[in-house]
Amino acid sequence: MSERLASATQSCFCISCKVKIRPGSVNLAGRWYWGRWCTPNGLIEFSVGKFRIFELNRPFPEEAVLHDISNNVTFLIFQIHSQYQNTTVSFSPTLLPNASETGTDSGLVFILRPEQSTCTWYLETSDTEPVQNMAILLSYSERDPIPGGCNLEFDLDIDPNIYLEYNFFETTIKFAPANLGYARGADPASCDAETDQDSRWRLQYDVYQYFLPENDLTEDMMLTHLQRMVTVPQVKANALKVVTLMANDKTSISFSSLPGQGIIYNVIVWDPFLNTSAAYVPVHTYACSFEAGEDSCASLELFFIGFIIMGFFFYILITRLTPIKYDVRLILTAVAGSISGMFLVAAWWRCGILSICMLCVGLVLGFLISSVTFFTPLGNLKIFHDDGVFWVTFSCIAILIPVVFMGCLRILNILTCGVVGSYSVVLAVDSYLSTSLSYITLNVLKRALNKDFRRAFTNVPFQTNDFIILAVWGMLAVSGITLQIRRERGRPFFPPHPYKLWKQERERRVTNILDPSYHIPPLRERLYGRLTQIKELFQKEQPAGERTPLLL
Repeated sequence: MSERLASATQSCFCISCKVKIRPGSVNLAGRWYWGRWCTPNGLIEFSVGKFRIFELNRPFPEEAVLHDISNNVTFLIFQIHSQYQNTTVSFSPTLLPNASETGTDSGLVFILRPEQSTCTWYLETSDTEPVQNMAILLSYSERDPIPGGCNLEFDLDIDPNIYLEYNFFETTIKFAPANLGYARGADPASCDAETDQDSRWRLQYDVYQYFLPENDLTEDMMLTHLQRMVTVPQVKANALKVVTLMANDKTSISFSSLPGQGIIYNVIVWDPFLNTSAAYVPVHTYACSFEAGEDSCASLELFFIGFIIMGFFFYILITRLTPIKYDVRLILTAVAGSISGMFLVAAWWRCGILSICMLCVGLVLGFLISSVTFFTPLGNLKIFHDDGVFWVTFSCIAILIPVVFMGCLRILNILTCGVVGSYSVVLAVDSYLSTSLSYITLNVLKRALNKDFRRAFTNVPFQTNDFIILAVWGMLAVSGITLQIRRERGRPFFPPHPYKLWKQERERRVTNILDPSYHIPPLRERLYGRLTQIKELFQKEQPAGERTPLLL
Protein backbone atom coordinates (compact mmCIF):
# COMPACT_ATOMS: atom_id res chain seq x y z
CA MET A 1 0.00 0.00 0.00
CA SER A 2 2.84 2.39 0.83
CA GLU A 3 4.45 1.69 -2.57
CA ARG A 4 1.19 2.54 -4.34
CA LEU A 5 0.79 5.78 -2.41
CA ALA A 6 4.35 6.70 -3.25
CA SER A 7 3.84 6.01 -6.95
CA ALA A 8 0.67 8.12 -6.94
CA THR A 9 2.77 11.24 -6.28
CA GLN A 10 4.70 11.01 -9.51
CA SER A 11 4.12 10.25 -13.18
CA CYS A 12 5.87 7.61 -15.24
CA PHE A 13 6.16 6.61 -18.89
CA CYS A 14 5.42 3.20 -20.37
CA ILE A 15 8.11 2.21 -22.86
CA SER A 16 5.66 0.23 -25.02
CA CYS A 17 2.90 2.84 -25.21
CA LYS A 18 4.92 6.08 -25.26
CA VAL A 19 2.16 7.93 -23.39
CA LYS A 20 2.35 9.64 -20.06
CA ILE A 21 0.56 7.74 -17.31
CA ARG A 22 -0.61 9.32 -14.11
CA PRO A 23 -1.08 6.58 -11.54
CA GLY A 24 -3.59 7.48 -8.93
CA SER A 25 -7.25 7.45 -8.09
CA VAL A 26 -10.05 8.16 -10.53
CA ASN A 27 -13.46 9.18 -9.20
CA LEU A 28 -16.15 7.51 -11.32
CA ALA A 29 -19.80 7.22 -10.29
CA GLY A 30 -19.00 8.02 -6.68
CA ARG A 31 -16.39 5.24 -6.32
CA TRP A 32 -12.63 5.57 -6.16
CA TYR A 33 -10.59 3.24 -8.30
CA TRP A 34 -6.84 3.14 -8.65
CA GLY A 35 -5.76 3.95 -12.18
CA ARG A 36 -3.21 1.92 -14.09
CA TRP A 37 0.42 1.97 -13.16
CA CYS A 38 3.73 1.08 -14.88
CA THR A 39 5.36 -2.26 -14.31
CA PRO A 40 9.05 -2.77 -14.99
CA ASN A 41 8.19 -4.22 -18.42
CA GLY A 42 5.80 -1.40 -19.40
CA LEU A 43 2.64 -3.54 -19.19
CA ILE A 44 -0.82 -2.38 -18.15
CA GLU A 45 -1.80 -4.41 -15.11
CA PHE A 46 -5.44 -5.18 -14.39
CA SER A 47 -7.33 -6.46 -11.36
CA VAL A 48 -10.59 -8.38 -11.49
CA GLY A 49 -13.61 -6.12 -11.06
CA LYS A 50 -11.63 -2.85 -11.10
CA PHE A 51 -12.20 -0.21 -13.78
CA ARG A 52 -9.18 1.23 -15.58
CA ILE A 53 -9.09 4.54 -17.47
CA PHE A 54 -6.28 4.90 -20.01
CA GLU A 55 -5.42 6.33 -23.41
CA LEU A 56 -4.40 4.54 -26.59
CA ASN A 57 -2.42 5.99 -29.48
CA ARG A 58 -2.28 4.70 -33.04
CA PRO A 59 1.40 3.85 -33.48
CA PHE A 60 1.82 2.22 -30.09
CA PRO A 61 -0.14 -0.96 -29.27
CA GLU A 62 -0.17 -1.94 -25.61
CA GLU A 63 0.07 -5.22 -23.78
CA ALA A 64 -2.14 -5.91 -20.76
CA VAL A 65 -1.79 -8.59 -18.11
CA LEU A 66 -3.69 -10.10 -15.18
CA HIS A 67 -1.79 -11.98 -12.47
CA ASP A 68 -2.80 -14.25 -9.61
CA ILE A 69 -6.00 -15.64 -11.08
CA SER A 70 -7.94 -17.69 -8.52
CA ASN A 71 -8.37 -21.44 -9.05
CA ASN A 72 -12.16 -21.23 -8.78
CA VAL A 73 -12.33 -18.94 -11.84
CA THR A 74 -13.00 -20.85 -15.07
CA PHE A 75 -13.36 -17.99 -17.54
CA LEU A 76 -12.80 -14.24 -17.75
CA ILE A 77 -14.53 -11.55 -19.80
CA PHE A 78 -12.44 -8.52 -20.71
CA GLN A 79 -14.24 -5.49 -22.09
CA ILE A 80 -13.07 -2.08 -23.27
CA HIS A 81 -15.22 0.96 -24.07
CA SER A 82 -14.79 4.35 -25.74
CA GLN A 83 -17.34 6.98 -26.69
CA TYR A 84 -17.14 6.83 -30.50
CA GLN A 85 -13.59 5.86 -31.55
CA ASN A 86 -12.78 2.24 -32.31
CA THR A 87 -10.43 0.13 -30.21
CA THR A 88 -9.14 -3.36 -30.96
CA VAL A 89 -8.57 -6.07 -28.35
CA SER A 90 -6.77 -9.23 -29.38
CA PHE A 91 -5.50 -12.52 -27.98
CA SER A 92 -2.18 -12.07 -29.80
CA PRO A 93 0.00 -9.26 -31.18
CA THR A 94 -0.98 -10.34 -34.71
CA LEU A 95 -4.57 -9.41 -35.45
CA LEU A 96 -6.70 -12.32 -36.69
CA PRO A 97 -10.44 -12.14 -37.46
CA ASN A 98 -11.31 -15.00 -35.12
CA ALA A 99 -9.01 -13.81 -32.33
CA SER A 100 -9.72 -10.06 -32.10
CA GLU A 101 -12.62 -7.65 -31.80
CA THR A 102 -12.82 -4.00 -32.93
CA GLY A 103 -15.41 -1.41 -31.94
CA THR A 104 -16.42 1.15 -29.34
CA ASP A 105 -17.65 -1.63 -27.02
CA SER A 106 -15.47 -4.72 -27.46
CA GLY A 107 -14.85 -7.79 -25.37
CA LEU A 108 -13.17 -11.20 -25.32
CA VAL A 109 -13.79 -14.38 -23.33
CA PHE A 110 -10.73 -16.10 -21.88
CA ILE A 111 -11.30 -19.82 -21.19
CA LEU A 112 -8.67 -20.67 -18.59
CA ARG A 113 -6.56 -23.79 -18.72
CA PRO A 114 -5.88 -25.93 -15.63
CA GLU A 115 -3.38 -24.26 -13.30
CA GLN A 116 -3.35 -21.06 -15.39
CA SER A 117 -2.86 -18.02 -13.17
CA THR A 118 -1.80 -15.32 -15.68
CA CYS A 119 -3.63 -13.93 -18.69
CA THR A 120 -2.27 -11.58 -21.38
CA TRP A 121 -3.94 -9.68 -24.21
CA TYR A 122 -3.21 -6.77 -26.55
CA LEU A 123 -4.83 -3.39 -27.15
CA GLU A 124 -4.50 -0.91 -30.01
CA THR A 125 -6.38 1.67 -32.08
CA SER A 126 -6.25 2.67 -35.74
CA ASP A 127 -7.71 6.13 -35.05
CA THR A 128 -5.39 9.03 -35.76
CA GLU A 129 -6.46 10.81 -32.57
CA PRO A 130 -5.76 9.48 -29.05
CA VAL A 131 -8.62 7.35 -27.72
CA GLN A 132 -9.79 7.55 -24.13
CA ASN A 133 -10.82 4.08 -22.93
CA MET A 134 -12.33 2.42 -19.92
CA ALA A 135 -11.76 -1.31 -19.37
CA ILE A 136 -12.61 -3.98 -16.82
CA LEU A 137 -12.11 -7.70 -16.23
CA LEU A 138 -14.90 -9.87 -14.82
CA SER A 139 -14.45 -13.42 -13.51
CA TYR A 140 -16.94 -16.32 -13.55
CA SER A 141 -17.06 -19.85 -12.17
CA GLU A 142 -17.87 -23.17 -13.82
CA ARG A 143 -21.55 -22.90 -12.81
CA ASP A 144 -22.05 -19.62 -14.67
CA PRO A 145 -23.28 -19.64 -18.29
CA ILE A 146 -20.81 -18.44 -20.92
CA PRO A 147 -22.09 -15.44 -22.96
CA GLY A 148 -21.68 -16.10 -26.68
CA GLY A 149 -20.49 -19.66 -26.03
CA CYS A 150 -22.58 -21.02 -28.93
CA ASN A 151 -21.67 -18.42 -31.52
CA LEU A 152 -22.34 -19.45 -35.12
CA GLU A 153 -22.84 -16.05 -36.76
CA PHE A 154 -19.91 -13.85 -35.83
CA ASP A 155 -16.13 -14.25 -36.18
CA LEU A 156 -15.06 -15.08 -32.64
CA ASP A 157 -15.35 -18.67 -31.46
CA ILE A 158 -16.88 -17.42 -28.21
CA ASP A 159 -18.39 -13.99 -28.69
CA PRO A 160 -19.74 -12.05 -25.65
CA ASN A 161 -20.31 -8.88 -27.69
CA ILE A 162 -23.61 -7.21 -28.55
CA TYR A 163 -23.71 -5.93 -32.13
CA LEU A 164 -25.66 -2.74 -32.74
CA GLU A 165 -26.95 -1.13 -35.94
CA TYR A 166 -29.13 1.95 -36.24
CA ASN A 167 -30.86 4.19 -38.75
CA PHE A 168 -33.34 7.04 -38.44
CA PHE A 169 -36.18 4.67 -37.63
CA GLU A 170 -34.86 1.84 -35.47
CA THR A 171 -31.88 0.54 -33.51
CA THR A 172 -31.24 -3.20 -33.66
CA ILE A 173 -29.04 -5.26 -31.34
CA LYS A 174 -27.87 -8.81 -32.02
CA PHE A 175 -25.91 -11.26 -29.89
CA ALA A 176 -24.72 -14.86 -30.02
CA PRO A 177 -26.43 -17.55 -27.88
CA ALA A 178 -24.72 -18.61 -24.65
CA ASN A 179 -23.61 -22.05 -23.50
CA LEU A 180 -23.53 -23.83 -20.17
CA GLY A 181 -20.51 -23.33 -17.98
CA TYR A 182 -17.91 -26.06 -17.42
CA ALA A 183 -14.81 -26.69 -15.32
CA ARG A 184 -11.24 -26.01 -16.35
CA GLY A 185 -9.92 -28.64 -18.70
CA ALA A 186 -13.38 -30.11 -19.40
CA ASP A 187 -15.07 -30.18 -22.78
CA PRO A 188 -17.87 -27.66 -23.38
CA ALA A 189 -21.43 -28.88 -23.78
CA SER A 190 -22.61 -29.37 -27.34
CA CYS A 191 -24.60 -26.43 -28.64
CA ASP A 192 -27.04 -28.19 -30.98
CA ALA A 193 -26.74 -31.94 -30.36
CA GLU A 194 -29.55 -31.97 -27.77
CA THR A 195 -32.46 -29.71 -26.97
CA ASP A 196 -33.44 -31.02 -23.54
CA GLN A 197 -33.17 -29.27 -20.18
CA ASP A 198 -29.59 -30.48 -19.70
CA SER A 199 -28.36 -28.39 -22.62
CA ARG A 200 -28.01 -24.71 -23.40
CA TRP A 201 -31.68 -24.63 -24.49
CA ARG A 202 -32.71 -24.10 -20.87
CA LEU A 203 -31.00 -20.70 -20.78
CA GLN A 204 -32.98 -17.45 -20.80
CA TYR A 205 -31.92 -13.98 -21.93
CA ASP A 206 -33.04 -10.73 -20.27
CA VAL A 207 -32.54 -7.63 -22.43
CA TYR A 208 -31.97 -4.39 -20.50
CA GLN A 209 -32.06 -0.75 -21.56
CA TYR A 210 -30.47 2.20 -19.73
CA PHE A 211 -30.94 5.87 -20.70
CA LEU A 212 -28.14 8.38 -20.25
CA PRO A 213 -29.02 11.91 -19.05
CA GLU A 214 -30.67 13.96 -21.78
CA ASN A 215 -28.72 16.69 -23.56
CA ASP A 216 -25.40 15.34 -22.29
CA LEU A 217 -23.06 13.95 -24.94
CA THR A 218 -19.88 14.23 -22.90
CA GLU A 219 -17.40 11.39 -22.73
CA ASP A 220 -17.06 11.46 -18.96
CA MET A 221 -20.80 11.13 -18.48
CA MET A 222 -20.98 8.13 -20.79
CA LEU A 223 -18.07 6.32 -19.15
CA THR A 224 -19.45 7.04 -15.69
CA HIS A 225 -22.89 5.63 -16.41
CA LEU A 226 -21.53 2.71 -18.40
CA GLN A 227 -20.14 1.29 -15.14
CA ARG A 228 -23.73 0.70 -14.00
CA MET A 229 -24.30 -1.70 -16.90
CA VAL A 230 -21.36 -4.09 -16.56
CA THR A 231 -22.04 -6.61 -13.79
CA VAL A 232 -25.25 -8.57 -13.28
CA PRO A 233 -26.30 -6.91 -9.97
CA GLN A 234 -25.66 -3.42 -11.36
CA VAL A 235 -27.65 -4.05 -14.52
CA LYS A 236 -30.63 -5.41 -12.59
CA ALA A 237 -30.54 -2.50 -10.14
CA ASN A 238 -30.17 0.36 -12.63
CA ALA A 239 -31.63 -0.63 -16.00
CA LEU A 240 -35.07 -1.35 -17.40
CA LYS A 241 -35.76 -4.93 -18.44
CA VAL A 242 -37.42 -4.77 -21.84
CA VAL A 243 -38.02 -8.40 -22.75
CA THR A 244 -37.04 -11.96 -21.83
CA LEU A 245 -36.02 -14.26 -24.68
CA MET A 246 -36.06 -18.01 -24.53
CA ALA A 247 -33.34 -20.13 -26.13
CA ASN A 248 -35.45 -20.82 -29.23
CA ASP A 249 -36.21 -17.11 -29.80
CA LYS A 250 -34.26 -15.05 -32.29
CA THR A 251 -31.39 -13.23 -30.57
CA SER A 252 -32.20 -9.91 -32.23
CA ILE A 253 -34.22 -7.02 -30.75
CA SER A 254 -35.23 -3.70 -32.31
CA PHE A 255 -35.87 -0.41 -30.54
CA SER A 256 -37.05 3.00 -31.69
CA SER A 257 -34.09 5.23 -32.56
CA LEU A 258 -33.71 8.37 -30.45
CA PRO A 259 -31.11 10.57 -32.20
CA GLY A 260 -28.97 12.45 -29.73
CA GLN A 261 -30.11 10.36 -26.74
CA GLY A 262 -27.46 8.15 -25.21
CA ILE A 263 -28.68 4.60 -24.51
CA ILE A 264 -26.83 1.56 -23.13
CA TYR A 265 -28.01 -1.99 -23.83
CA ASN A 266 -26.98 -5.22 -22.15
CA VAL A 267 -28.11 -8.82 -22.03
CA ILE A 268 -28.04 -11.10 -18.98
CA VAL A 269 -28.10 -14.84 -19.62
CA TRP A 270 -29.69 -16.83 -16.80
CA ASP A 271 -29.49 -20.53 -15.98
CA PRO A 272 -32.78 -21.35 -14.17
CA PHE A 273 -31.54 -24.78 -12.97
CA LEU A 274 -28.43 -23.50 -11.21
CA ASN A 275 -29.79 -19.97 -10.65
CA THR A 276 -26.59 -18.46 -12.05
CA SER A 277 -26.17 -15.69 -14.58
CA ALA A 278 -23.61 -13.74 -16.56
CA ALA A 279 -23.63 -10.42 -18.43
CA TYR A 280 -22.65 -9.78 -22.01
CA VAL A 281 -20.46 -6.81 -22.96
CA PRO A 282 -22.71 -3.72 -22.84
CA VAL A 283 -23.07 -1.59 -25.95
CA HIS A 284 -24.04 2.06 -26.21
CA THR A 285 -25.36 4.35 -28.94
CA TYR A 286 -26.55 7.89 -29.55
CA ALA A 287 -28.26 6.96 -32.87
CA CYS A 288 -26.15 9.64 -34.52
CA SER A 289 -22.56 10.24 -35.56
CA PHE A 290 -19.94 12.33 -33.79
CA GLU A 291 -17.97 12.69 -37.03
CA ALA A 292 -20.33 12.55 -40.03
CA GLY A 293 -22.13 15.70 -41.14
CA GLU A 294 -25.49 14.33 -42.31
CA ASP A 295 -26.69 12.61 -39.12
CA SER A 296 -24.47 14.53 -36.74
CA CYS A 297 -25.17 14.57 -33.02
CA ALA A 298 -24.24 18.33 -32.84
CA SER A 299 -27.94 18.65 -35.42
CA LEU A 300 -53.96 30.44 -37.71
CA GLU A 301 -56.38 27.83 -36.18
CA LEU A 302 -58.11 26.14 -39.17
CA PHE A 303 -54.97 26.83 -41.21
CA PHE A 304 -52.95 25.03 -38.55
CA ILE A 305 -55.33 22.03 -38.57
CA GLY A 306 -55.30 21.78 -42.36
CA PHE A 307 -51.52 22.11 -42.43
CA ILE A 308 -51.10 19.25 -39.94
CA ILE A 309 -53.42 16.85 -41.77
CA MET A 310 -52.13 17.39 -45.28
CA GLY A 311 -48.51 17.81 -44.24
CA PHE A 312 -48.49 14.52 -42.33
CA PHE A 313 -49.97 12.40 -45.12
CA PHE A 314 -48.10 14.19 -47.92
CA TYR A 315 -44.75 13.65 -46.19
CA ILE A 316 -45.47 9.93 -45.80
CA LEU A 317 -46.54 9.68 -49.45
CA ILE A 318 -43.51 11.33 -51.02
CA THR A 319 -41.09 9.60 -48.66
CA ARG A 320 -42.35 6.13 -49.50
CA LEU A 321 -42.88 6.66 -53.23
CA THR A 322 -40.05 8.98 -54.29
CA PRO A 323 -36.28 9.18 -53.73
CA ILE A 324 -36.39 12.95 -53.15
CA LYS A 325 -33.85 14.36 -50.72
CA TYR A 326 -34.86 15.23 -47.18
CA ASP A 327 -34.62 19.03 -47.60
CA VAL A 328 -36.75 18.95 -50.75
CA ARG A 329 -39.34 16.77 -48.99
CA LEU A 330 -39.62 19.32 -46.20
CA ILE A 331 -40.16 22.17 -48.68
CA LEU A 332 -42.81 20.23 -50.62
CA THR A 333 -44.51 19.21 -47.38
CA ALA A 334 -44.63 22.84 -46.22
CA VAL A 335 -46.12 23.90 -49.58
CA ALA A 336 -48.72 21.11 -49.55
CA GLY A 337 -49.63 21.82 -45.93
CA SER A 338 -50.01 25.54 -46.62
CA ILE A 339 -52.30 24.88 -49.60
CA SER A 340 -54.41 22.51 -47.50
CA GLY A 341 -54.60 25.04 -44.67
CA MET A 342 -55.71 27.81 -47.02
CA PHE A 343 -58.30 25.48 -48.59
CA LEU A 344 -59.82 24.63 -45.20
CA VAL A 345 -59.93 28.31 -44.25
CA ALA A 346 -61.55 29.16 -47.60
CA ALA A 347 -64.13 26.38 -47.13
CA TRP A 348 -65.25 27.96 -43.86
CA TRP A 349 -64.99 31.60 -45.01
CA ARG A 350 -66.98 31.14 -48.24
CA CYS A 351 -69.29 28.19 -47.62
CA GLY A 352 -69.40 27.83 -43.84
CA ILE A 353 -69.18 24.02 -43.99
CA LEU A 354 -69.08 23.44 -40.25
CA SER A 355 -69.25 19.63 -40.27
CA ILE A 356 -66.19 19.14 -42.46
CA CYS A 357 -64.13 21.68 -40.53
CA MET A 358 -65.02 20.16 -37.16
CA LEU A 359 -64.36 16.67 -38.50
CA CYS A 360 -60.81 17.71 -39.34
CA VAL A 361 -60.44 19.34 -35.93
CA GLY A 362 -61.66 16.18 -34.19
CA LEU A 363 -59.41 13.91 -36.24
CA VAL A 364 -56.33 15.91 -35.24
CA LEU A 365 -57.26 15.62 -31.56
CA GLY A 366 -58.03 11.93 -32.05
CA PHE A 367 -54.69 11.39 -33.74
CA LEU A 368 -52.84 12.95 -30.80
CA ILE A 369 -54.82 10.97 -28.21
CA SER A 370 -54.24 7.74 -30.13
CA SER A 371 -50.53 8.55 -30.38
CA VAL A 372 -50.37 9.15 -26.62
CA THR A 373 -52.09 5.80 -26.04
CA PHE A 374 -49.47 3.90 -28.01
CA PHE A 375 -46.69 5.98 -26.45
CA THR A 376 -47.43 4.20 -23.17
CA PRO A 377 -46.24 0.60 -22.46
CA LEU A 378 -49.42 -0.52 -24.22
CA GLY A 379 -47.68 0.16 -27.52
CA ASN A 380 -45.02 -2.47 -26.81
CA LEU A 381 -47.51 -5.33 -26.48
CA LYS A 382 -46.72 -8.13 -28.90
CA ILE A 383 -50.19 -8.00 -30.47
CA PHE A 384 -49.50 -4.51 -31.81
CA HIS A 385 -46.41 -5.69 -33.67
CA ASP A 386 -48.86 -6.71 -36.37
CA ASP A 387 -49.45 -3.76 -38.69
CA GLY A 388 -53.10 -4.63 -39.30
CA VAL A 389 -53.96 -4.74 -35.61
CA PHE A 390 -52.00 -1.58 -34.89
CA TRP A 391 -53.46 0.62 -37.62
CA VAL A 392 -57.04 -0.59 -37.09
CA THR A 393 -56.80 0.11 -33.35
CA PHE A 394 -55.05 3.42 -33.93
CA SER A 395 -57.67 4.55 -36.47
CA CYS A 396 -60.56 3.49 -34.24
CA ILE A 397 -59.24 5.60 -31.34
CA ALA A 398 -58.66 8.57 -33.65
CA ILE A 399 -62.14 8.38 -35.21
CA LEU A 400 -63.83 7.82 -31.84
CA ILE A 401 -63.00 11.35 -30.67
CA PRO A 402 -64.97 13.32 -33.33
CA VAL A 403 -67.81 10.77 -33.07
CA VAL A 404 -68.12 11.23 -29.29
CA PHE A 405 -68.06 15.04 -29.51
CA MET A 406 -70.20 15.40 -32.64
CA GLY A 407 -73.12 16.60 -30.47
CA CYS A 408 -71.03 19.35 -28.81
CA LEU A 409 -68.82 20.77 -31.50
CA ARG A 410 -67.81 23.87 -29.55
CA ILE A 411 -66.35 21.74 -26.76
CA LEU A 412 -64.51 19.67 -29.37
CA ASN A 413 -63.03 22.81 -30.91
CA ILE A 414 -61.96 24.19 -27.51
CA LEU A 415 -60.37 20.90 -26.43
CA THR A 416 -58.46 20.59 -29.70
CA CYS A 417 -57.17 24.14 -29.50
CA GLY A 418 -56.06 23.65 -25.91
CA VAL A 419 -54.45 20.21 -26.20
CA VAL A 420 -53.00 20.33 -29.72
CA GLY A 421 -51.95 23.96 -29.43
CA SER A 422 -50.08 23.32 -26.19
CA TYR A 423 -48.44 20.23 -27.70
CA SER A 424 -47.12 22.40 -30.53
CA VAL A 425 -45.29 24.35 -27.81
CA VAL A 426 -43.73 21.06 -26.70
CA LEU A 427 -42.52 20.40 -30.25
CA ALA A 428 -41.10 23.91 -30.47
CA VAL A 429 -39.23 23.44 -27.18
CA ASP A 430 -37.85 20.13 -28.49
CA SER A 431 -36.02 22.02 -31.23
CA TYR A 432 -33.84 23.63 -28.58
CA LEU A 433 -34.17 21.39 -25.51
CA SER A 434 -34.31 17.64 -26.02
CA THR A 435 -37.47 15.99 -24.71
CA SER A 436 -38.93 12.54 -25.18
CA LEU A 437 -42.46 13.91 -25.61
CA SER A 438 -41.76 14.70 -29.27
CA TYR A 439 -41.68 10.94 -29.91
CA ILE A 440 -45.41 10.74 -29.15
CA THR A 441 -46.12 11.61 -32.78
CA LEU A 442 -42.71 10.84 -34.26
CA ASN A 443 -43.04 7.14 -33.46
CA VAL A 444 -46.29 7.00 -35.47
CA LEU A 445 -44.58 8.73 -38.37
CA LYS A 446 -41.74 6.20 -38.24
CA ARG A 447 -44.22 3.34 -38.19
CA ALA A 448 -45.92 4.73 -41.29
CA LEU A 449 -42.64 5.24 -43.15
CA ASN A 450 -40.77 2.05 -42.29
CA LYS A 451 -42.36 -1.39 -42.44
CA ASP A 452 -39.69 -2.90 -40.17
CA PHE A 453 -40.41 -0.42 -37.37
CA ARG A 454 -43.33 -2.57 -36.16
CA ARG A 455 -40.96 -4.91 -34.33
CA ALA A 456 -39.11 -2.10 -32.55
CA PHE A 457 -39.57 -1.38 -28.84
CA THR A 458 -40.51 2.28 -28.45
CA ASN A 459 -39.12 2.94 -24.96
CA VAL A 460 -37.84 6.46 -24.37
CA PRO A 461 -36.17 8.08 -21.35
CA PHE A 462 -38.36 10.05 -18.97
CA GLN A 463 -36.09 12.37 -17.06
CA THR A 464 -36.14 15.82 -15.47
CA ASN A 465 -36.65 17.73 -18.73
CA ASP A 466 -39.56 15.51 -19.67
CA PHE A 467 -41.34 15.98 -16.35
CA ILE A 468 -40.92 19.75 -16.62
CA ILE A 469 -42.19 19.86 -20.22
CA LEU A 470 -45.06 17.52 -19.34
CA ALA A 471 -46.09 19.87 -16.51
CA VAL A 472 -45.86 22.85 -18.87
CA TRP A 473 -47.96 21.01 -21.46
CA GLY A 474 -50.65 20.19 -18.90
CA MET A 475 -50.64 23.72 -17.50
CA LEU A 476 -50.95 25.31 -20.95
CA ALA A 477 -53.70 22.89 -21.99
CA VAL A 478 -55.81 23.42 -18.84
CA SER A 479 -55.36 27.20 -18.81
CA GLY A 480 -56.11 27.46 -22.54
CA ILE A 481 -59.27 25.37 -22.27
CA THR A 482 -60.46 27.27 -19.19
CA LEU A 483 -59.83 30.66 -20.79
CA GLN A 484 -61.74 29.74 -23.95
CA ILE A 485 -64.72 28.37 -22.02
CA ARG A 486 -64.98 31.57 -19.95
CA ARG A 487 -64.59 33.79 -23.02
CA GLU A 488 -67.21 31.94 -25.10
CA ARG A 489 -69.81 31.82 -22.30
CA GLY A 490 -73.04 33.47 -23.48
CA ARG A 491 -71.90 33.73 -27.09
CA PRO A 492 -73.43 31.75 -29.98
CA PHE A 493 -71.89 28.32 -30.51
CA PHE A 494 -70.58 29.21 -33.96
CA PRO A 495 -71.18 32.64 -35.56
CA PRO A 496 -72.13 32.87 -39.26
CA HIS A 497 -69.21 32.41 -41.58
CA PRO A 498 -67.38 35.60 -42.71
CA TYR A 499 -68.73 35.64 -46.28
CA LYS A 500 -72.32 35.55 -45.05
CA LEU A 501 -71.65 38.41 -42.63
CA TRP A 502 -70.02 40.45 -45.40
CA LYS A 503 -72.95 39.84 -47.73
CA GLN A 504 -75.50 40.83 -45.07
CA GLU A 505 -73.54 44.00 -44.32
CA ARG A 506 -73.42 44.96 -47.99
CA GLU A 507 -77.19 44.51 -48.41
CA ARG A 508 -77.83 46.57 -45.28
CA ARG A 509 -75.76 49.43 -46.64
CA VAL A 510 -77.61 49.40 -49.97
CA THR A 511 -81.11 49.51 -48.47
CA ASN A 512 -80.54 51.81 -45.47
CA ILE A 513 -80.28 55.43 -46.74
CA LEU A 514 -79.82 56.68 -43.17
CA ASP A 515 -76.59 54.75 -42.89
CA PRO A 516 -73.67 57.12 -43.59
CA SER A 517 -72.00 54.31 -45.49
CA TYR A 518 -74.93 54.51 -47.97
CA HIS A 519 -73.56 57.85 -49.25
CA ILE A 520 -70.00 56.58 -49.69
CA PRO A 521 -68.88 57.06 -53.32
CA PRO A 522 -68.18 54.01 -55.45
CA LEU A 523 -64.83 52.28 -55.12
CA ARG A 524 -63.59 53.61 -58.47
CA GLU A 525 -64.22 57.24 -57.50
CA ARG A 526 -62.59 56.71 -54.09
CA LEU A 527 -59.46 55.26 -55.67
CA TYR A 528 -59.27 58.13 -58.18
CA GLY A 529 -59.60 60.66 -55.39
CA ARG A 530 -56.80 58.99 -53.39
CA LEU A 531 -54.58 59.00 -56.48
CA THR A 532 -55.23 62.70 -56.99
CA GLN A 533 -54.24 63.40 -53.38
CA ILE A 534 -51.00 61.51 -53.86
CA LYS A 535 -50.15 63.54 -57.00
CA GLU A 536 -50.70 66.78 -55.14
CA LEU A 537 -48.04 65.82 -52.63
CA PHE A 538 -45.39 65.97 -55.34
CA GLN A 539 -46.54 69.26 -56.93
CA LYS A 540 -44.72 72.48 -56.08
CA GLU A 541 -46.66 75.18 -54.29
CA GLN A 542 -47.64 78.01 -56.67
CA PRO A 543 -46.56 81.53 -55.57
CA ALA A 544 -49.36 83.84 -54.41
CA GLY A 545 -49.57 87.56 -55.53
CA GLU A 546 -47.51 89.62 -58.03
CA ARG A 547 -43.75 89.72 -57.81
CA THR A 548 -42.83 92.26 -60.59
CA PRO A 549 -39.38 93.79 -59.96
CA LEU A 550 -39.29 97.58 -59.37
CA LEU A 551 -38.07 99.73 -62.22
CA LEU A 552 -35.50 102.33 -61.36
